[in-house]
Amino acid sequence: MAKEVIMPKFGFTQETAELLRWLKEPGDAVEQGEPIAEVTTDKVDMEVEAPVSGVLADVRFKAGDVVPVTTVIAVIREKGDKDERTEGGGQRTEDGERRTEGKTLVTPVAARMAQEHGVEPGALAGTGLGGRVTRRDVQTYVTGREQEMAGPQEPEAAEIAGKVRAVPAARKLAQESGIDLAAVRGTGLRGRIQSADVRAAADAKAPAEAPAVATAAPGPAGVTQVIPMVGMRRTIAQRLQQSYQQAPHITFDVDVDVSAAEALRRHAAGGRDQEQARPSLTAILVRSCAWALRRHPLLNSRLAGDSIEVLSDVHIGVAVALDEGLVVPVVRDANRKGILQIAGEIADLAARARSGSLRLDDVQGGTFTISNLGMYGVDRFSAILNPPQTGILAVGQVRRQFVPDDNDQPLVRPLMALRLSADHRVVDGATAARFLSDLRAVLEQPGLMSL
Repeated sequence: MAKEVIMPKFGFTQETAELLRWLKEPGDAVEQGEPIAEVTTDKVDMEVEAPVSGVLADVRFKAGDVVPVTTVIAVIREKGDKDERTEGGGQRTEDGERRTEGKTLVTPVAARMAQEHGVEPGALAGTGLGGRVTRRDVQTYVTGREQEMAGPQEPEAAEIAGKVRAVPAARKLAQESGIDLAAVRGTGLRGRIQSADVRAAADAKAPAEAPAVATAAPGPAGVTQVIPMVGMRRTIAQRLQQSYQQAPHITFDVDVDVSAAEALRRHAAGGRDQEQARPSLTAILVRSCAWALRRHPLLNSRLAGDSIEVLSDVHIGVAVALDEGLVVPVVRDANRKGILQIAGEIADLAARARSGSLRLDDVQGGTFTISNLGMYGVDRFSAILNPPQTGILAVGQVRRQFVPDDNDQPLVRPLMALRLSADHRVVDGATAARFLSDLRAVLEQPGLMSL
């Protein structure tokens, strides 16, 4: 009996996902739970796993296709099931591959690859299920033939046997950067290659390739680089455009004296264990927002059709900037955690975001978002809502400014600009203003969180 493989829905508002590449070919045997494809959303790159064991067949989309969620992308068949679909002519077997003249079984991808390289599949020893010739068999043969023609090679160049362990984001980045993963040293768990490893390899490779870049074919007049709008970048663009067009944004600004918050941060840093992450102002902001959201639950809600769903849990996303785009890992139940615990989670999430090792659970379910650009020297900015959330807080840098005291005498205080963007369909201006007022109060008097 055949089992359909569908494009999973990874998020509440997700409608499509881009297929990055297939990890298995039609005709390959797969085990239940084994990754068979890599896809990307606006949040994270993910692997699609085989729902059952069997043989992969009837692959309906190719790498680069944007596929609606829940759409059937392939079929996994039990041995003996018949597949009437054909591809590229030829006789199909019960498992979906093509039979060449004689008795050689060849997967469709391997057949196309063999034709491109002038290889007779019947001359190859198939390593696939039932002796089928797969893409790897053709690739191994072609690589060996090219090495014989090129003469002896250095051991490092010839030593590319076996599968390279790498996270999906690293594979995608290597493909875009033209980096051979087999030559990259992985720093992840059990030597798995991370995105940072690929970027380091690209940086080391760049000087040697400078002359080739200079002699590359010129682009359109006045254009120095053309960056394809694909993958995460394209999905982010589509979602933010949709958010900005559909949700009427209303914004509010306050300047907050963070003297007390800075004192709390220093106090927490002094009381931490050596193994704990150093607390940051962002961690205090997360805890303070969680406190204010419990007092103003409409800011912790989402619009679902003609209804407003007020959420019981407070899960705050913290935006992290990557070269490929922006991801928002989530601190869950922030209202139930202390500042040191939140600081540790933020440090862990940010490190895994930059290494491309975030899990799906790390980026799902956020109810409110904080975007802090203060470390880049930005004074204030507006942030676009992260659908389906109702609010997002834009945080600027801490600036030392003169302010009058009770006697109108100038005092120097550390001030931080906060700008709240809210969905005006869900909250009125007064509600958003009261939330921001309470947030300022708790940042200036952190002891309120204990009341």
